[in-house]
Amino acid sequence: MSGIEFLLPEVLGWSGYLGRPPVLLQLALVVLVLLAEWLLRRRLPPDRRQALLRPLSLVVLALLTGLLALARQPWGLAAFLVWAVAGWSGLGLLEEALARVIPTEPLRLFNSRLLRPLFLLVVGLALVQRFDNLQDLALIPLGQWLGTPVSLGRLLQAVVALYLLAMGTGPPLQGLAWLIQRGTHLSDGSRRAMALMLRYVVVGMGLIWALDHLGINRTGILAVAGGLSVGLGFGIKEVFSNFISGLWLLFEGSVRPGEVLVVDGDPCEVRRLGLRAAVLWRDRDNAELVVPNQTFFTTSTITFTGTDRMRRSQVLVGAAYRHDPAAVIALLEATAAGCAGVLASPPPRGLVLSYGDSAIQYALRFWIANPMANVSICSTVQTALWAAFRQHGIEIPYPQQVQYQAALPEAEAQPPPLPPAPPPPPAPGT
Repeated sequence: MSGIEFLLPEVLGWSGYLGRPPVLLQLALVVLVLLAEWLLRRRLPPDRRQALLRPLSLVVLALLTGLLALARQPWGLAAFLVWAVAGWSGLGLLEEALARVIPTEPLRLFNSRLLRPLFLLVVGLALVQRFDNLQDLALIPLGQWLGTPVSLGRLLQAVVALYLLAMGTGPPLQGLAWLIQRGTHLSDGSRRAMALMLRYVVVGMGLIWALDHLGINRTGILAVAGGLSVGLGFGIKEVFSNFISGLWLLFEGSVRPGEVLVVDGDPCEVRRLGLRAAVLWRDRDNAELVVPNQTFFTTSTITFTGTDRMRRSQVLVGAAYRHDPAAVIALLEATAAGCAGVLASPPPRGLVLSYGDSAIQYALRFWIANPMANVSICSTVQTALWAAFRQHGIEIPYPQQVQYQAALPEAEAQPPPLPPAPPPPPAPGT
């Protein structure tokens, strides 16, 4: 008898329980109160009145549950759902409290990928416990997997354990990497790479434990590994290549989280280095680029953070010929030194590039500490140069072209006379 044949009667029994009138009454009360809260939330502006809707809904649900108990009607399911809704709301309050000490993005991932899914799992198991016995459900066989009988309970335990290791070990391992960084003076990129490698090791050990927990024999695992090795040459070779490339990049250190790379002429910051691809952030349009890991091995990549994060930037400007180049260069350097984001050492340097048609072309070169802020700092410097040139009376000329038509002499202006017409041909027979 297969696992589906065991599980189907249990599910049909749950549907029969949910179809009872007292159970439907409790479900209807909870659904109606939550629906009314949702409608009011859409109509009210996002202020303190909207924040009071959830506590008010919980009070109404508690009163309705009390009325069911006073009327000697079944009320256990309604009370359970009230506690579930209250717990879900409590997770929101916990998230607001943790937001004061944890950055927004890690907290969002921790809340959406671990905390709330774990809460839903606990609520789901508790709800099933009201319908049936979890111990009996855990013994339902799912058949032979690689020659080993597998039950529903063991499979669920292995899946939950792997999910917790994959999603829940991120913050603790990042804290461990931070402690190692404090003791060994590693860079931020090395710390992030260490945290990612530790996570790979922990998840790999969890996968080995899950296979052992399910009782999968090692001969079957070797057979599957042999099949996968054949499949690597066909459909999944790109996935395997990207995975190995990601590990190599972590060990090499050329592409790590926090590094700034140039992609299609734009500086991009490496946010994550995953199993298949790296996620890069481009600040000019707040876009995230997903680049396969093996791309960094087949194409050349420019990095601004290989040894340090300093970058030399440049601004071009023209000044009229009547101004002394030495005075213009001094003004360029002094203006750049007073701009926010420009480093004092190495100092800014002005250069004469060329003598143009209408102006002398100058270049102002300076150093910045944040490569991702290059565009904004250049804009600040160019705005300051405009104000400084205007204050000191230095002209920034623009190209001018004058077009005119030359007058031709009268003799050349008159068209030449037409040549005489040729005589007609003689008539035939003459």
